[in-house]
Amino acid sequence: MRRLTKSFQNWIDDERGGIAIFGLYMFMSVLIMAGLAIDMSHLINNKTRLQIAADTAAHAALYNRDTKSADDSKVAALAVANAAMPSGRYGDVLKVTDIHFGSFDFADQSFTIDENSRSAVLVTTNQLASRANPISSFLLQFIGFAEWDVSVDSVFVTYRPACLREGFVADGIVDIQSNNEFWSGFCIHSNTHVELNSNNTFEAGTIVSMPDEESIVLPNSGWSTNDGLRAALREGSYEMRLVHKLPDIITQLSNADAEYIPAGISRTDIRRLNENKLAAGRLEPGYIYIANCSAGTLTIDATTVSNVVLLTPCAITFSKGTIVEDSIIVSTNTGDRSIYAPSDLQIGRDDDCAAAGGSKVLTMGGMKFAANLAVFGSQLVATQNIEFAARAEGIEGASMIAGGLISGTSNMSMGFCGDNVEGYEAEYFRLAL
Repeated sequence: MRRLTKSFQNWIDDERGGIAIFGLYMFMSVLIMAGLAIDMSHLINNKTRLQIAADTAAHAALYNRDTKSADDSKVAALAVANAAMPSGRYGDVLKVTDIHFGSFDFADQSFTIDENSRSAVLVTTNQLASRANPISSFLLQFIGFAEWDVSVDSVFVTYRPACLREGFVADGIVDIQSNNEFWSGFCIHSNTHVELNSNNTFEAGTIVSMPDEESIVLPNSGWSTNDGLRAALREGSYEMRLVHKLPDIITQLSNADAEYIPAGISRTDIRRLNENKLAAGRLEPGYIYIANCSAGTLTIDATTVSNVVLLTPCAITFSKGTIVEDSIIVSTNTGDRSIYAPSDLQIGRDDDCAAAGGSKVLTMGGMKFAANLAVFGSQLVATQNIEFAARAEGIEGASMIAGGLISGTSNMSMGFCGDNVEGYEAEYFRLAL
């Protein structure tokens, strides 16, 4: 009996093979951890793919909503999502019912659905068991985790860059000479570079931007003779969406679209003219005019043009001293002087940034103002160049947007009006959530 007890104790104390058992446990643990790592990596990769599909679809939806119906915009979003995650491989990750237009509250990160809205969109992409496209596991299915349901959201919103609301913005060079003063809020932007001479003053809060701030062109003393310039410098670029949108805006104006025509203008009585010169009083307030000319140039020989919409295929020359208030002037002429004034043109009412009185001047060509241009609360948009010599103290609340260059001279004071600048705007888009 004593021998049997000792033998049993020896068997208990025998540690041979213990390492093998421990190794087996370790091997199983490693397998589980490896399975978890592989499946988590697979899950994260698929979720990232879903997020990319949601983001690109949301951008496409809101981009198209700028000019299209909600339904057509959703169709465009579905096409983009299907290109990112083909339904033949991933199933229906995005359906029409997963796309909603509305508004986004940044404060509480909430989205309110309004299918008539153009300001924001919420897109949700899904891989769900209910859609027969869940994300499958590899190794974890052996311990009961066969698949995951995953949904991701993307919210895109529209915004309007301040530089495109008020300031000088050009796809080409912005060339400003000397002895100019820029007030807080005013913006100078070029998608190429900015050129400045000496003795310009940039009040705190002004912006001078271009893709590479090192590309700015200055005289040798430029940094010391342009007060405030260093603090105003920024880097960036803008797609010239309003310039690209100009043909559509002109079409809508020609069709008397209520979204583009001021409320005080009659949209049922379009008056047609065929003459080379419009004398004072020829443009009666309250109407849309479509004017042709035999000479190729339409001269506006009027003291004041007020509360009209004028569209013409002719180049336009403003006579000396003309004032344009509460009006929209459009030339589809593509010449480099399709809008021209030899001297003393005033666009907008000089009213210390009051809410009304501004005008819009649009052209498919270029603009040149030889001397004494004054702009108050108004917008000038050209597909080509805008060249001007401004009247001292004569720029307050101006938006100049050019598909070419902007060239200005000396002794100007560029004031800032804020929200009281009359102008069309094109939406830009950013990810909010």
